[in-house]
Amino acid sequence: MRNFCLTMVVLLSLPLEALGRVSSFSLDNGMKVVVIEDHRAPVITHMVWYRAGASDEKLGKSGVAHLLEHLLFKETENVKNGEFSKTVEAIGGSDNAFTSQDYTGYFQRVSKEYLELMMFYESDRMQNLKVSELDFATELQVVIEERSQRTDTNPGALFNEQNMAALYLNHPYGIPIVGWRHELDELKREDVLEFYRTYYSPNNAILIVSGDVDPRNVELLANNYYGSLKNTSNLGARKRPTEPPQIAQRRIIFEDERISQPYITRTYLAKERNAGQQREAAALTLLADLIGSDGIQSLLGKSLQLDKKVAIYTSAYYGGLSYDETHFSFILAPNSEVSLSEIELELDNIIDKFILDGIDESHLERIKFQYKAQQIYSLDSAYSQARRFGVALTSGLTVDDVLSWPDLIQDIKPSEILNAAISLFKKEKSVTGWIRKPAEER
Repeated sequence: MRNFCLTMVVLLSLPLEALGRVSSFSLDNGMKVVVIEDHRAPVITHMVWYRAGASDEKLGKSGVAHLLEHLLFKETENVKNGEFSKTVEAIGGSDNAFTSQDYTGYFQRVSKEYLELMMFYESDRMQNLKVSELDFATELQVVIEERSQRTDTNPGALFNEQNMAALYLNHPYGIPIVGWRHELDELKREDVLEFYRTYYSPNNAILIVSGDVDPRNVELLANNYYGSLKNTSNLGARKRPTEPPQIAQRRIIFEDERISQPYITRTYLAKERNAGQQREAAALTLLADLIGSDGIQSLLGKSLQLDKKVAIYTSAYYGGLSYDETHFSFILAPNSEVSLSEIELELDNIIDKFILDGIDESHLERIKFQYKAQQIYSLDSAYSQARRFGVALTSGLTVDDVLSWPDLIQDIKPSEILNAAISLFKKEKSVTGWIRKPAEER
């Protein structure tokens, strides 16, 4: 045990840069490239991220970004339908993709000798995608079925949609990534192609290669395969509608016979992480842990689950990595003897107590230590390292912002966290949601 503790102390005293070298450069066409060296095993993660997600869709065209993600696994002018994924599987690798409000990403995890092959395939589908009417219709039905299975039959997912729509009245973050069902039914092949032609361009993309690689070789290959691609000429500034000032608290009650466990949520609009200006986001990150994210050690968990035993689940969440204004949320599930109104009052009391009593500094130091350890452990996965940079860069941050974040977390003062809480927790700027069976008070 002594040796383990000594090792942890040594590791946690090292800067993260010393445990995994990160370099970056840009191609002449504007494509950003990040290389994360990890020479422990002869494998690499190859990722291409586009600064385009569900919130970049045209009004009334929800679901286009996610549908396009599906279609990118079809054919191009040079590659047969499904060939890319079949090749990755044949060489023992894996591939997939994901769509968020702010980005769409594609990745492959393969042996290092196949890096060039991955660049060939990924650069090819960046500009040579073919979308037949048959492929469009087939994948549209797949997406509609996905919505049916994951959202329309899931009361919790339906509630989340309504909650986000209540929080974001004007910003597209209030529109689900998978799309509204009535808008999915109206999508056309040209809607997808227009989104593709606008956003799938090297000047709107970030290439991240993590693993057993030489940055010089990555740069050579990137120039060969991505460097010759043409930029989108009509790509404008990334600007979405903003939220009007919220001056009254909002409430929703969602009822469904399928709900077995009622619970409440409380959500506030919150400042996102911005390039060179991350201190408030760091304070909100620590605030979430102190008050709710640190399990039964948090203020909510200790008070409501352990001491009073009025809740079976409590949590707080802050999603700082978004391009525009994000949110800070609570979730509380009462036990069978406690009503939703009672557990909501308990939440209000906890918030008031936190602001009145201030920060437990010993709790804060333990959380900071945990963050340091988590950063070290995250280096064990080339995929995790690549994803960490991809999410950040497509949210408007820089490589330096990502590298400085762990030290910034350690530098945040209790007063900054308390000030963030005072500014954030205002009832008139909140959305409170109840989810329950019909005609239930609790």
